[in-house]
Amino acid sequence: MHTTSLTPYARLPHAHAQRHVLHSTVDAFGRAHWLLTDRAPGDNPYDATVVTVDAGRIEETRLSAVTARYPMLDALPDGGFVVADARRRGGGDHVQVFDPLGRPSWSFAVGDGIEHLLADETGDLWLGYFDEGVFGDDPLSHAGLRRWSSTGEALWELPRSTADGCMADCYALNTWQGEAWACYYTDFPLVRVRGDGSVRVWDSPVAGARATAVHSGGVAFFGGYGQEKDRLVLCTLTERTAAPYLHSTLVRPDGSPVGSRRVLARGPRLYVQAEPYTAWETWDLAAAA
Repeated sequence: MHTTSLTPYARLPHAHAQRHVLHSTVDAFGRAHWLLTDRAPGDNPYDATVVTVDAGRIEETRLSAVTARYPMLDALPDGGFVVADARRRGGGDHVQVFDPLGRPSWSFAVGDGIEHLLADETGDLWLGYFDEGVFGDDPLSHAGLRRWSSTGEALWELPRSTADGCMADCYALNTWQGEAWACYYTDFPLVRVRGDGSVRVWDSPVAGARATAVHSGGVAFFGGYGQEKDRLVLCTLTERTAAPYLHSTLVRPDGSPVGSRRVLARGPRLYVQAEPYTAWETWDLAAAA
C-alpha cells in the first residue's frame, strides 16, 4: 500500500492547550489561527481569543461580544477577523467582522448551513453550504456556493446552469490567487471559478473527497466514504476530466492513521488537523509534482 506522510506545520502553544477550541483554520497567507474560549458558547454573547501562529511568531487577539454558537473563523488581510455562525437562527445577522483590535465592526447574513468559510487574499469570503442550507428555507444559501464581500455584499453565486450535476452539498472548497475550486455532491465534479465569475467543470472519478489541492494542471483529492476516508488520489487535468495517476493513503508524520480530523486546502496545500485539534499538519502537491 502506497502511503504519503503529512509534515508538522503549526501548533497551538502549550499555555492554551487546555482551553476550548471552537474552530481553527489556516488563512490565505499561511497563518494558523485558533478560536478559543474557556467553555462552550451558549445563547449569550461571549468573549473569545484568537491565537495566531505565523512562522513561529505567536499573537493573541481578544474578540468581544461574539454571538456564533457554531463558529467558523478566518482572518482578513487588514489584520481583522470574520466569525460566522454555521447556522442562521431567526433570520438575523450571523456573520461578524472584527477589527485588528478585536472589536466588532459590522454584521450581516450569508445564509444557513455553512460548511466552508474561506477568506481570499483580497478579503472576499467564499462560502460553501451543506444540504440543510441548499434545500432549506433560507434562500441565501440555495446556490450551494457563493462569494461575498467582507461587508456583506453578494458578489457571485454558482449558476443553476452549471453542468455535471446538482449542487446538493459542498464537500470541498479551495481558494487561491483569485480563483476558487469546489467539489460537491451528487456527482462530485471539480469546478473552478475565476475572479470574473466564469466557471469551468471537469468530471471527477473520486466520490466523497473532503478537500482538493490544485497546482499547475494537477489536482489531489483527499478523503472519501468508509474505508477511503484517508484516501489521496492525484490526478492530471485533461480537457474534460481529472485523470488519476496515483492512489495513496495519507498518514500522520509518524505513520499513524489520521483519525478524526479537520481538513482544508489552500492552493497546492492540504492542511489536516487531527483530534484534539491543537496542531496543523500539511502536505504540498507542488512539492510532489
